Amino acid sequence: MASRRSSTKSRGNDNKYSVLLPTYNERENLPLIVWLLVKYFNESGYDFEIIVIDDGSPDGTLEVAEQLQKIYGEDRILLRPRAKKLGLGTAYIHGMKHATGNFVFIMDADLSHHPKFIAEFIEKQREGGFDLVSGTRYSGNGGVYGWDLRRKLISRGANFITQVLLRPGASDLTGSFRLYKKEVLEQLVEQCVSKGYVFQMEMIVRARQLGYSIGEVPISFVDRVYGESKLGGNEIVSFLKGLLTLFATT
Repeated sequence: MASRRSSTKSRGNDNKYSVLLPTYNERENLPLIVWLLVKYFNESGYDFEIIVIDDGSPDGTLEVAEQLQKIYGEDRILLRPRAKKLGLGTAYIHGMKHATGNFVFIMDADLSHHPKFIAEFIEKQREGGFDLVSGTRYSGNGGVYGWDLRRKLISRGANFITQVLLRPGASDLTGSFRLYKKEVLEQLVEQCVSKGYVFQMEMIVRARQLGYSIGEVPISFVDRVYGESKLGGNEIVSFLKGLLTLFATT
């Protein structure tokens, strides 16, 4: 394993990748997503750290994270919990304060984003020198698995409306599996005012406004195996309000 890491760095990659994992009630999913992240990072030889930002999960997610830290070490697993749910955008801000990598991955902790795509994101970024690389379900061989028709229609409809109104230059605005240069992510977060699911969409729109380059990697999105989806009627209404706000201000 050490030889693979050294050979990767000898090809010119001395970068470190910080993975931000916001969690809420993910005690069943967290051990597996962390194991997969460690596995694929070790196999590819890239330096990394995983930052778990738990928002006061009542199911004991933080306790599970503490056990994982004992297994993999404090240099690999960093715990930066918060007392309660404060929103996705603020979770990223909180996590970035503690990130030591010069690149930052954001992804869901519920296994809907498979870490097997990590190496493809990194290679895409290196090949094109992109400021950010976004996983796309709607281009190439990307796709969605495990959703019912209602959920697919909501996602497709949201993406279509967003494309028509905002013309962002990216095929999947509502996804949340991305790789950023750290300084780019910091600037984008400062610019964004949205919360919840609109936050991811605004990040891409602001990136286009600021002239950042965007690459895409087709991914397979798989619905969560454990736990319940956090998408409900309130989130859909908030999304539509946020979309109209972006349309009016960008």
